[in-house]
Amino acid sequence: MKMLRVLIIAEAANPQWVSVPLVGWSHTQALARVARVHLVTQVRNRPAILEAGWVEGRDFTAIDSERLAGPLWKLASVLRGGSGRGWTTLTAVSVLSYYYFEHLVWRRFGKAIQRGDYDVVHRLTPLTPTTPSPLARHCRRAGVPFVLGPLNGGVPWPAAFDAARRQEREWLSYVRRAYRLLPGYRGTLRSAAAVVVGSRDTLSQIPASVRPKCVYLPENAVDPERFRRPHPRRPELPLRLAFVGRLVPYKGPDMLLEAAAGLIRQGQVIVELIGEGPLRPTLESLIAREGLRDGAHLAGWVDHGKLQGRLAETDVLVFPSIREFGGGVVLEAMALRVPALVVDYGGPAELVTPETGWLVPLGTRLQIVAGLRAALDRLCADPDQIVTRGAAAARRVARLFTWDRKAHQMLAIYRWALGAAADKPDFGMPLTECEGDDALSPRSAPAAIHSTPAACHP
Repeated sequence: MKMLRVLIIAEAANPQWVSVPLVGWSHTQALARVARVHLVTQVRNRPAILEAGWVEGRDFTAIDSERLAGPLWKLASVLRGGSGRGWTTLTAVSVLSYYYFEHLVWRRFGKAIQRGDYDVVHRLTPLTPTTPSPLARHCRRAGVPFVLGPLNGGVPWPAAFDAARRQEREWLSYVRRAYRLLPGYRGTLRSAAAVVVGSRDTLSQIPASVRPKCVYLPENAVDPERFRRPHPRRPELPLRLAFVGRLVPYKGPDMLLEAAAGLIRQGQVIVELIGEGPLRPTLESLIAREGLRDGAHLAGWVDHGKLQGRLAETDVLVFPSIREFGGGVVLEAMALRVPALVVDYGGPAELVTPETGWLVPLGTRLQIVAGLRAALDRLCADPDQIVTRGAAAARRVARLFTWDRKAHQMLAIYRWALGAAADKPDFGMPLTECEGDDALSPRSAPAAIHSTPAACHP
């Protein structure tokens, strides 16, 4: 079969950054190994992409939308009250500059799309389901399938954590559903040939009429070249626990410390908190007040390229975030045979299974701390389960969550969108056992997800 010609629209795609830009770049790079890809991205990514060896004009095109993007970014920074908070505000403001970005993309590539120079146009980033894509309508009129996603976001804030919501300056999250009124939102979904969704919550936001076009595929994956050093030692007391992420209330590093405090004082666990954020002074005070200095360490920011070495020395990743869309660090740990202990809510709960890690029920803050404490007590009593679940976690990542796997999964979606495959792709996620549609959570949409034999093992 001939290699498909794919125009990838990824406003955020950068090999030197993390989060969404790294997803955009990694996914594009993997797709370039199975298809004839041309990347269209924002000009701020040009230096890093050139440094990665891609040739401008041949491999990628950088669109300069700074005329509008720059001032709007400054406005969003003021409204957010500093970096790292108010992500809903940033997303809302960015919609305006994204309209302009796609206007410039169409002006640059419109004739090529209409000529049929590309078999598929795929908008890879932004990942948020709130940002419309004017290109979708243009592509439908040109007869070129438009693939949207993976889309992820909008996990509802748990009611018990409204204080954390306010600390994050998430004022607009109270009226977030208003994005459905944005010009072009419904038209984008109608015009798309396929909509890739990265979570059950995102799927639940999609109108019922569009769900037959939806394919479930989480956006995160692992680069085996970056995460290939498996956990080298057999777990023994004291167990080494790690948290990786921004030090903010909703990610729960303080809940981990409170849950593990007794075990730290008893010398049964050592906790390393990797990351920076506004909660750091609170964590420092907690460590001093509870007498945890011998077994709890604030490691600060660690470059992503060096993260593998830190995780490889860890027995368990503890990531008790109560509002996480993706959870890429969970997959990175799993790839190293380091199982994860997470809250059973949001993205991480769709990556970790009972065979590959541990899930603590969502509840109040006190209930989550108690659940973490009970899970850690069981781990200290039986460290061997870490080995079993770590091996299963690595197998699950290798089977479903490497970038090369992701590229082939997306290639199957392209062929379905083109009509070359009759059956909609189903990659056996997020179900983890041989269960029917009635096993889905109340938030999910049974008509759009089906269990398959691929889902019957970790």
